[in-house]
Amino acid sequence: MSVLVDTSVWVEYLRGRSALEEIDFLIDEDLLITNELILAELFPPLLARGEDELVGLLREIPICPLQIDWQGIVMLQVTCLKNGINKIGISDLVIAQNAMQSGLRVFAVDKHFLLLHRVIPLDLYEP
Repeated sequence: MSVLVDTSVWVEYLRGRSALEEIDFLIDEDLLITNELILAELFPPLLARGEDELVGLLREIPICPLQIDWQGIVMLQVTCLKNGINKIGISDLVIAQNAMQSGLRVFAVDKHFLLLHRVIPLDLYEP
């Protein structure tokens, strides 16, 4: 099953702090996938620092198309609120929805995905 690597993991990876072996493993096993939202979160700071080569490498990762179901996003928010979970950003909800629609696991270090996993059928990748 392919793994959608969240921005939170990429930031740690690019800083050399964590996930180094896991990202390398996912690349070697051809399991790594991204979407345009994650790339849109990653690219601006990289481009601002002149890291065009790195952006080029990230563009080589297969992309899972986004098909945003806005009513579904609203229902995800309602589910979260009914379960006492608030302040989950729209971008995290879109990433979660994209993963569920496409049968992907999510690799994240962002606590929001752990909270979402408690109340929706979000498959998390656990290294």
